[in-house]
Amino acid sequence: MSVMIKESPISEKDMVAQAEKALADISRVRDGVGRVIFGQESVVERTLVALLAGGHALLVGVPGLAKTKLVETLGIVLGLDSRRIQFTPDLMPSDILGSEVMEQDEFGKRSFRFISGPIFAQLLMADEINRASPRTQSALLQSMQEYHVTIAGVRHDLPSPFHVLATQNPLEQEGTYPLPEAQLDRFLMQVDILYPEIEAERRILLETTGIEDAKAENVLQPARLKDIQTLIRRMPVPESVVEAILKLVRSARPGQGNADTDKHVAWGPGPRASQALTLCARARALYDGRLAPSVDDVRALAEPVLQHRMALTFAARAEGTTVRDVVAKLAKGI
Repeated sequence: MSVMIKESPISEKDMVAQAEKALADISRVRDGVGRVIFGQESVVERTLVALLAGGHALLVGVPGLAKTKLVETLGIVLGLDSRRIQFTPDLMPSDILGSEVMEQDEFGKRSFRFISGPIFAQLLMADEINRASPRTQSALLQSMQEYHVTIAGVRHDLPSPFHVLATQNPLEQEGTYPLPEAQLDRFLMQVDILYPEIEAERRILLETTGIEDAKAENVLQPARLKDIQTLIRRMPVPESVVEAILKLVRSARPGQGNADTDKHVAWGPGPRASQALTLCARARALYDGRLAPSVDDVRALAEPVLQHRMALTFAARAEGTTVRDVVAKLAKGI
């Protein structure tokens, strides 16, 4: 049995035809990214899944692991109007959102004109987002959830599609600020970027230290990306997958009968995590060439979807327990 969630009817034949067309487009996107980003297949998959699901992603890793390069490449390959903001401690909210300026015409009449900031883009790269102050970080909250900003009481809609891909250096590095929990929850996924495998690093050495570097090429248009995102929302979700998502997310909350969670978790994920898992499981299934998600998709996505939506108790941190450890154990139980 499958669950359809408030979607317009579509025949199975049309679904298969649209899925096959989407698979060909996704394959071209993967190839386009692979020409520039070597190795890191899991990182590329998770980041693309977040975009295909229509959400935002937080890329976490030490400097030099091609986080910024990945975002730039995705912008070119997907044909999105991209902007980049380099976050610094002195960055102000108006530097992101824009501001109103007073102008005077030839007759002496004064009026305010809104000058849009770099947030008015289809793909916003928030580079080293944790180097800005919490006040500036919070300027992204409304836009990431509601897809518009309010300046001087006036609503300004953002382009569609709109995605934020933020990069973050680990918090133990000097001069960084933790992201507010409310903002972390707006990210569909947290994608951890680790050091490349030796073969990937060997290819990096050989192919990026010559006279010419590989350059990304556009293979998709924003309108087509929106069509694929709509298709993903129409994909049926088996009841077993719905139950697995509910079991996983609820077991990650203290007070729900799981002894390990009660011992280690201070606060757990809310319903937005369940929504994120459902969307991402659909997107991952299509990314792999399937027409419906499975419980394996939920297990594979548990860590990137849940880890930034949970906090451990002081005792758990003192014992050396990590959120990854807790999520991995919970995922095995579904």
